[in-house]
Amino acid sequence: MCTLEKRGQLFLLKLTGDGEHRLNPTLLDSITSAITQIRSDPSSSQSVLITTSHGKFFSNGYDLALADSDPSLRVVMDSKLRSLVADLISLPMPTIAAVTGHASAAGFVLAMSHDYVLMRRDRGFLYMSELDIELVIPPWFAAMIRMKIGSPAARRDVMLTAEKVTAERGLEMGIVDSSYGSAAETVEGAVRLGEELVRRGVDGHVYGGMREALLKQVLHTIGSNESVSNRMRNSGSKL
Repeated sequence: MCTLEKRGQLFLLKLTGDGEHRLNPTLLDSITSAITQIRSDPSSSQSVLITTSHGKFFSNGYDLALADSDPSLRVVMDSKLRSLVADLISLPMPTIAAVTGHASAAGFVLAMSHDYVLMRRDRGFLYMSELDIELVIPPWFAAMIRMKIGSPAARRDVMLTAEKVTAERGLEMGIVDSSYGSAAETVEGAVRLGEELVRRGVDGHVYGGMREALLKQVLHTIGSNESVSNRMRNSGSKL
């Protein structure tokens, strides 16, 4: 589950508990509900969202054990995450992921769905695990990676070698914007950045519209008939 706290013009969304924060339908619904609450706040267009987590993991991706118990949930989880990412892209405010633990596969994509990625350097990595678990990456994941990781060499290392990217390596690749010595320092850094963004006084609706234009191809792929949900339904993928 997650909690939502408002500090002035900052919204802090935290994935709670010490588990892996697997993206199952319950957690995805909880996050989506928080985003809906943020969007409905009268001050949303003058605010900033910070997403972080408790414990060792930011998110370890889809709940594969749950999907193994009920294969129909694979499609449900993908549909819910695609909807959540589309909501983040259209949200009328800047967004910051304060990655205080491991972010793997769909959890990595969730972090990259934010405008800024801040990460602790003493623990944790960013990891597209699909190569190691013998799973072809979904087209919309690939679209997000192409948009968010500028260097072809960095994209190769993330996708085709399944590199476990530390904060310092993420800075070199241009994935991570800044790194910190602990989880607490990472969140503090996110709060400072959020406050700086609020002080700029940018109209959130204009900001969100520009982000949607920038990520138009990602949104198109999310909504495409070639979506991973259809492929999963037809192929029995273990995503």
